Amino acid sequence: MLNSQLIHPEILAALGASGHFSQVLIADGNFPVAGNRGPNARIVHLNLAPGMVDALTVLDALMSATPFQAATVMQPPADYAPPIHDTYREKLGADVAWNEMERWAFYEKISSPSTTLMIATGEQRRFANLLLEVGVVKLASESF
Repeated sequence: MLNSQLIHPEILAALGASGHFSQVLIADGNFPVAGNRGPNARIVHLNLAPGMVDALTVLDALMSATPFQAATVMQPPADYAPPIHDTYREKLGADVAWNEMERWAFYEKISSPSTTLMIATGEQRRFANLLLEVGVVKLASESF
């Protein structure tokens, strides 16, 4: 049996096939995953019902299994600051680079060959899409 927080077989297989700089999308309930899929992306549907499974639950599970070095979100309108972005930044920590991209550039980045996993969630909060870049596993003796 597995002894980790992440036990979903398809997600584990996709992460195992990914490497440094691969991209993983946590898609909110409004994101069109089928229409923005890159050639190497595996889609996993966890969107059972509105609010189930939410993006933060998925992020916690992914972080228990894989290091991330960067995160990208879709740039919201100037008059709206999505509260979930602050929560993402807090969970990811200061060592994870944070980027915002214009909507169409964000879609284009997701549909690149670098995206290896797209997880469709039931997340209902606005602008909750989160594109993560896989980092490097650091050994205890390394400090880069």
